[in-house]
Parts: sequence; structure tokens; C-alpha cells
Amino acid sequence: MDPLLEGLDPEQRAAVEAPRGPVCVLAGAGTGKTRTITHRIAYLVQRGHVAPGQVLAVTFTARAAGEMRTRLRALGVTAAQARTFHAAALRQLRYFWPKVVGGDQWQLVEGKLRIVAQAASKVGAPTSAESLRDMASEIEWSKASLITPDGYPAAAASTHRDTPVPADQLVLVYQAYEQLKNRAQMLDFDDLLLHTAAALEEHSEVADEFRDRYRCFVVDEYQDVTPLQQRVLDAWVGQRDDLTVVGDANQTIYSFAGASPRPLLDFARRFPEAHVVRLERDYRSTPQVVGLANEVIKWARGRPAGSRLQLIGQRPDGPRPTFTEFGDEPEEASAVAQRVRKLLADGVAASEIAILYRVNAQSEVFEQALTELDIPYQVRGGERFFARGEVRQAMVALRGASHAPPEGDLPSQVRQVLARLGLTDEPPAGGSAREKWESLLALVELAEELVTVLADADLARFAVELDMRAEAQHPPTVEGVTLASLHAAKGLEWDAVFLVGLVEGTLPIMHADGDDAAIEEERRLLYVGVTRAREHLWLSWALARAAGGRKYRRRSRFMYGLVPDGHPATLGTKRDSLQKRSKPTCRICSATLVEAVAVKLGRCKNCPSDVDEELLERLRTWRAGRARELKVPSYVVFTDATLLAIAEVRPEDNAGLVSISGIGASKLDKFGADVLGLVQGER
Repeated sequence: MDPLLEGLDPEQRAAVEAPRGPVCVLAGAGTGKTRTITHRIAYLVQRGHVAPGQVLAVTFTARAAGEMRTRLRALGVTAAQARTFHAAALRQLRYFWPKVVGGDQWQLVEGKLRIVAQAASKVGAPTSAESLRDMASEIEWSKASLITPDGYPAAAASTHRDTPVPADQLVLVYQAYEQLKNRAQMLDFDDLLLHTAAALEEHSEVADEFRDRYRCFVVDEYQDVTPLQQRVLDAWVGQRDDLTVVGDANQTIYSFAGASPRPLLDFARRFPEAHVVRLERDYRSTPQVVGLANEVIKWARGRPAGSRLQLIGQRPDGPRPTFTEFGDEPEEASAVAQRVRKLLADGVAASEIAILYRVNAQSEVFEQALTELDIPYQVRGGERFFARGEVRQAMVALRGASHAPPEGDLPSQVRQVLARLGLTDEPPAGGSAREKWESLLALVELAEELVTVLADADLARFAVELDMRAEAQHPPTVEGVTLASLHAAKGLEWDAVFLVGLVEGTLPIMHADGDDAAIEEERRLLYVGVTRAREHLWLSWALARAAGGRKYRRRSRFMYGLVPDGHPATLGTKRDSLQKRSKPTCRICSATLVEAVAVKLGRCKNCPSDVDEELLERLRTWRAGRARELKVPSYVVFTDATLLAIAEVRPEDNAGLVSISGIGASKLDKFGADVLGLVQGER
């Protein structure tokens, strides 16, 4: 057998041996896609189908491109190009600039936020650091999606963008940004792709020279391609079809940045003669982990039948994934840290253990628990909690406020101080602003936790507590347990993985509720998290944030149907375990409920509604009045779906209210008495 084919399974071999022309490799997590595509490139070169220097392979991270080059060199292929989209475009643009533009080449933008800040000031938009980052992200999304400033409002509305400023104002910032950047003769990263595509589309001599140079194209992680990257790829390939794409629609988790699996899903339609190969043998994870991953993704909606992958575990059996419900987050974190310590004692390297969460603000409680057990850790893809700018700023403000006469209990005092730094009752729009809000809210939760231990704690004592935590959680570490968000964990793997904080409002994230596409992306995030584990996998959630706090939270809707009946809770919780809690069922036909809206209403969508129309009208009138009083949109009080659920369920007490999705502790405190009064007939 050809040495390049040895050790490949039948499907990998089929992908490697596929003739020149369009090839689509649907590669599930852990199925050896990088090995497959590098062997394919080497095979084509060895058989004389293409010269090494005529190959251009692109992927999405410098790390992945570097790994591809290393593997190609090991296979004897040294002249093939393996780069990120942007690195390849920059190289081409520098070469073709004299022919296309002439004169001195424009420089890359350094400090993009500086130009966004100038643009925002020019048009009177907000200039806080969070607003600038969020507006910059919206401009990047627009350019990656091939959306002009004038087209932004319609595109943002149609895709339900969580815009950091009104769409019309973002248009002005976008326009001013482009004017300032062009006047300074500078290019941002998206311009690299735009100008490269334009050079090939508008200058035939440039296109001819490029296409004579590169004959064979390979695209890794094709499910993450943006419309702009697809445009560049189309310009590269031209009318030819010597293109190999590799991807997994189940791992599309960057839609917020413009990525779309549509080109991958439509590849066979665009190239009817394409060879489509499915890699489903999973060499990374045990059959137990693979089985759970399949169970997570089988509920996904909107997937064409031909794109669905059913992973098949190839490793020996391992321990079953563990599910555990805790009373509060500190208890969850402590149990996870204890389990990490046992793994370390059993010989698992710290670098082979990861704790993964949905949002970065969740890291603090786990940093604290690991610190208490002297377990080294590193935060990947973000700063440690107490190193974040907003947290350091908040600590200074809390220290200063500790000299003023106290008003209210400690958590209330902390909220009052942090309100001046941007802590609002509801999370703001925009990713950066929301991350800051989550960090500030985590400080309030620490205050709530402190008063359960020291009932007379004040701001001064709280400031000291924060200083002590910050100092304890910043020892220098070389190797340690990885703490990372699910997004930052993409492309990585560990022997042992803890998926934590799996509650409604966090996974799926609060602002995804009501948007089916966003919910499906959250499901894919969970799938990515599960498939990071090679052997050990723990999934957990807590019913309360602070120690001893009110247990108003519910486990993630994605947990329903995953936990085997009678599966033991092995992380040591003394609370009621998941197995003792019943799955949600329809109150009319008793069928198990899965979809979010059905769970919220307590009935199947096809079962007749028993809504109290008079109560529903009273609730709507009340909501309108409260919204005017609070000067907020009506949906901030309660969404239409939540009002409908209240009018159908007609809860009699607080427990009944918080059982309805969309009603948590904050809304219970604000509106619970009013709603219960309305249910009981009061006006």
C-alpha cells in the first residue's frame, strides 16, 4: 500500500484518493480531518496531479495553519502554502498593489478602536470603551457579511442583531470610520479581503497571473466561512473546480461574526459532480462521550439530512459522563475543584484538564475554588477575573465608597456603587458591554455570598475580601488546569472536561431566547464543549448563584433527555439530584416537552390553549403601564410569550411564577406581587 494511505480508515482513504476536482469532506469532531487533508495534498503532489507550489490551503487561525505546514513538511511537501485567509490576502495584495493601485502601499490599521473613537466623536455616538468595541464588532460583521453602511439597518433587523447603539447611529459611525481610514490611506483586516477580491474580479491580468500560480485550493473549517471570505475564494478559484473543502455544520458557533455553514451545506448543489466523503469515526473520545455528543446534536433543527453526522467512537470504553445539580455556584465550584484534585492525584496532568463555561464572568468562582486547593490554573482566551479592567475599576470605586455612611444591606450598597460604572437591572446590548455587565454582576453576587458568612459585613470588609481574592488568584503559573469559554475551547481537546453553569439564561444565553437560530447555535456550543473531552466528562449546574441564595434557576433545556434514568450523581452534592426531578410534561396530554416555548407554556404546541383571555388583557395593560413608568420597552418587563404562559398556567405563588421560563429572581422581586395580584383578580 502507498505509505500515504497506510493507517487511514476507508473514509479517510476515499477523501485522500479522490480525483482532482470538487471534494467535500464532512468531518465530525475527532475524526482526523487535518490528517486527511494534509495526506490528500501530499497524495496529489506525489501522483503528479499538482506541483507543491500550486497548492494554497487556508484555515482560520495561525495555529491551525502552522500545524498544517508542520504536517505537510513531515510528508515531504515543503512548497505548498498553508495560511489564514487574511495572511494569504495580505501576501497577494502586497504583490499586486503596484499593478492594481500604484504608489505606496497602504498600511494596516494599528489600533482600530482609535479610528472608531474618532468616528463616534464626529457623529455624536457613545465613546465608552465597551461601546467602541461593540461598534467596531458591528462594522467587522457588516464588512464580513458584505453589508454597506446604507444596508446595515435592514440587515441588522433581518438578522436580529443586538445592536449596541441605534442602527441609524451605527450607520453614521460606519461611514465616518471608512472616511477617516481611507483618508489616512490605511487598511483594516477586512479590507485585505475586499481589495484582494476586487483586484481579481476587476483586473483580468491579475486574475490570470494568480490562477496560473495557484491551481489547487483546500479550505479547512469551511463551516466558518463568511460571505466576504467566500467571495475571495470564488475570485481565487474562478471558473475552475479544483477545490477541497472540509467542515462540520454541527460546529458552526461564530454566526455572530458573520460565519455561515450555508456554503458547506450547498457545496454539492453548486458542484453536482463533487465527491462527498463523510468522516464519522471518532478517534478522540470514548464511546460514552461520543454517545452523549450524538444525543446533544440529534435534537438540532434546520439541518439538511445529507449534512448530519453520526459519530462512531473508536476508542475503548471509558467512564460515563456525569450530571450533577448543585444548590449554589460556590458548592458547584468546590465540588469541581475536589474532583480536579482527585484527577491530579490519579496521574492526570493539569494541562489535560479543562473547566469550560459559556461567559467569561463565570470563571471567578472556579478560580477561587482552585486557589483554595492550591491547584494551578490558566485562563485561556481572556484575562483572569480580577485582572479585568472593569473589575479593577469597580474595586477602586468600592474602596472609595466604603467611607460613606451605609444605605441598605451590603449587596444593595454594591449595586448602587456599580450602577455608576454601568451595572443596570437588565443586560445591555452589545457583546463587550454585556461582558462588562456580567463581571459587575458577579461582584454583586460575591457580596451576596459574603453576607451569608458575615451578616454584618460592610463595604470596607467587602473591599478587603476582594483584595484578598485578587492577590490569592494571581500566582505565576507555568502549567495548570485550563479555564476557558466554550468559544475559546474550539479546536482544543483535553483528557478531562468539566462543563459548568448549564442553566437557563446562561446556556442558552439569555438574549438567545425567542430566536430559534440563536438557540440552535447555543446547542452547537454545548456540542463543541462535549466533544472536547477525550475520556472524562462532567456536566453540572447550580440552582442559586450565591451561597445559600434563593434557588430560582433551572437547568438548561439542553439537559432534558440527556441524563440516563437512575444515573448516580457522583460529584458529592447533598441536594436533590437531577434523577429525582421530573422531566417537563404537557399538562393536557402528559407528553414530554422538549422545545423551549412548549416548556414555557407547559403544553405541546398542538394541544389546545386554555388561556384566560381576560387575565391576559389585564397583564398586557399592566405591563404597558409599568414599561412607561420604568421608561423601558414592554418586552423588558415581560415578553409576550411569558405573559401568555402566565395567563395559561395562572400561578398561585412565587414558586409557580419562577417555574415559568423568563421569570427569575430579579423579575420576581420587581413584579411578582403585581402579577400574582392580577392572577387573583385584582386590578
